[in-house]
Amino acid sequence: EKAHPEVFNILLQVLEDGRLTDTKGRTVDFRNTIIIMTSNVGSSFLRKEAMGFSAKKDEKTEYKTMRGHVMEELKRTFRPEFLNRIDELLVFHTLQEEHLEKITEVLMRQVNVRLLEHGLELKVDKSAIKLIAKEGNDPVFGARPLRRAIQRLIEDALSEKILEGEFKAGDKIVVEAEEGKMKFSKS
Repeated sequence: EKAHPEVFNILLQVLEDGRLTDTKGRTVDFRNTIIIMTSNVGSSFLRKEAMGFSAKKDEKTEYKTMRGHVMEELKRTFRPEFLNRIDELLVFHTLQEEHLEKITEVLMRQVNVRLLEHGLELKVDKSAIKLIAKEGNDPVFGARPLRRAIQRLIEDALSEKILEGEFKAGDKIVVEAEEGKMKFSKS
């Protein structure tokens, strides 16, 4: 939606003709291609409504309302000839607390893999996962802030403790949350 208008003309050519030709006459065939486009159209509605961890309304009604607003915003943002060539439009549900916790667990496994390369093992308690998910929650930006929360709450603090000599190769580190702060200990 922020792209130069000529980008939409190029996309229209790809979607309409199934091929794209450059100024030198070279052609790229898109006939057997799936094009996935993402957009933040409608995110302003999310900010206004502050959806996410708010009081649980009827999820189906909430989703239908959100989808309706997003579709209206799409119609205002993109030209009809562009929208008519799109086969499928998906509007994702807002991430819930349990989704963010699962994503946090996956991201923490990646941190653990990096630590294992240095001879350290990390075990993250459920309370720590919940705190990271809470701190990294932003209904508008989805799961993106989780990485920053992990960096701030886990990686930065753990790096300092390793540099201070509190943990060294061969240690198994347990992370728990107590009173809104991370507690690191050896197991």
